[in-house]
Amino acid sequence: MSIWWSLHLRREAASIPLARRLLLGTMETAGVDPDISFDLSVALSEACANAVEHGGDKFHGESSADYCVTAYLDGETCRIEVSDSGPGFPVYAAGCAHALPQAPASAESGRGLCLIEQLADHVHFGNRPGRGAVVSFDKVLKWREDALLKVS
Repeated sequence: MSIWWSLHLRREAASIPLARRLLLGTMETAGVDPDISFDLSVALSEACANAVEHGGDKFHGESSADYCVTAYLDGETCRIEVSDSGPGFPVYAAGCAHALPQAPASAESGRGLCLIEQLADHVHFGNRPGRGAVVSFDKVLKWREDALLKVS
C-alpha cells in the first residue's frame, strides 16, 4: 500500500503548521517511527518556510498567493516536494541550482536548506521550467511494530 497527498497552500506563515500536522498525522497513522517522522516534519517546515518567504512571482511584479506540497509514502521511502512560482534558486556557473551559498552560523535565517540536507537522505534543489523553485527530498522509513504499511 502507498499513500500520497498534495496541498495547494497560501503563501502565509500560518500554512506551514497545517502541512506539518498533515504529514505527522499520516506517518503516525501508517506506523512510521516517530524519530523519522519528526525529521521529515522539520525538513518539510523548512521547505515550506522557504516557499513562503521567497516564492513570490517577482518576474511579473506581483506575488504568487500559493505554493504546493506533495508527499508520497511508498514502500520503504517517503518523498516530499515543495514547489513555488517565485524566481527560483540562483543558477551558478555549472548551470545547476545546487551548491547554494551557506549562511553564517550567527545568521537569523538562511540555514533551512542546509538543515533539510542534514535531515533527509537525498535532497534536490531545482528550478521548474519557466520559473519557480522546487525542493524535493526523501528518507528511508523505519516502522513501528504495529505499523499498518510496514514493509516486510
